[in-house]
Amino acid sequence: MTKHGAGRHQVDLRARIGSLTLPNPVMTASGTAGHGAELSAYFALSELGAVVVKSLAAFPWPGNPAPRVHETTAGMLNSVGLQGPGVGAWLADELPALLGCGARVVASIWGRTVEEYAEAASMLAQAPPEVVAVEVNVSCPNLEDGRRMFAHSAAATESALAASGACGRPRWAKLSPNVADLAEIAGAARRGGAEAVTLVNTVMGMAIDPLTRAPRLGGNGGGLSGSAIHPVAVRAVYDVAAALPDLPIVGVGGVASGVDAAELLLAGATAVQVGTATFADPRAPVRVLAGLRTWAASQEVSGLDEVVGAAHHPGIHRRGAAARSGGFRP
Repeated sequence: MTKHGAGRHQVDLRARIGSLTLPNPVMTASGTAGHGAELSAYFALSELGAVVVKSLAAFPWPGNPAPRVHETTAGMLNSVGLQGPGVGAWLADELPALLGCGARVVASIWGRTVEEYAEAASMLAQAPPEVVAVEVNVSCPNLEDGRRMFAHSAAATESALAASGACGRPRWAKLSPNVADLAEIAGAARRGGAEAVTLVNTVMGMAIDPLTRAPRLGGNGGGLSGSAIHPVAVRAVYDVAAALPDLPIVGVGGVASGVDAAELLLAGATAVQVGTATFADPRAPVRVLAGLRTWAASQEVSGLDEVVGAAHHPGIHRRGAAARSGGFRP
């Protein structure tokens, strides 16, 4: 068991997500770190709990027309459109480099139909054991009901998760915050076989150029990510943890520091993902991990079980001089 801390204090950062235990709770977020080992030039990928790759379909997909990204005041709009080589090409061409870096890998899949989710999952069944989980991205277009994402419907979410069972490893459902009752969708994902839910995907948004009077993104609308949506993610995690306290949650949305990560853990997440911050600083995931470790040591926390969901019971987990003096300040 590896423990880290400041001075004499030791912090056990192992994270338990359903049946899976990771050495620490910090991962990359799907869609922000490429399909393979792109970030390995900046830090050892084995330092993270896991690397979550960009969502893959059972087939190659070209994505949306350019421009695909637009910077906002406190984040980023993207309309990349799930461009990818397909699961087969990823297994052959991208995964070996990730494994060579010692990374634990979470594959991410998407589909336009329930059958396409099943096909993508089946292709991952023979993946090596270092692919420790599959994140089922149901926050993408559903051609069976073109008006909504799968994640906008409890029934569609449950069906997509159930169809993905052929992957033969733990499944996490990546959900959208753009719904009236996120806990209902999370419950449906669990009924479909999800061991955990990833909260949240991007918030739907749009930008228009006042000079050209045209949308700034080639796909017109897009998904807003970054610091602007961090409070949305915290609320989503808190609400789902309150409604479904036995369902593990991976928190994602605007994590750029150890304190951001701690906030999601306190809201009820058992692990976190770092996404948009890597565009400004490719070392952001390990910087977040170091910051979280410093925060935990300052709070005299021994393990994450003392932190996860503590905001639901204020005062119970407050420990040490840092807590008594008002908490950790970055």
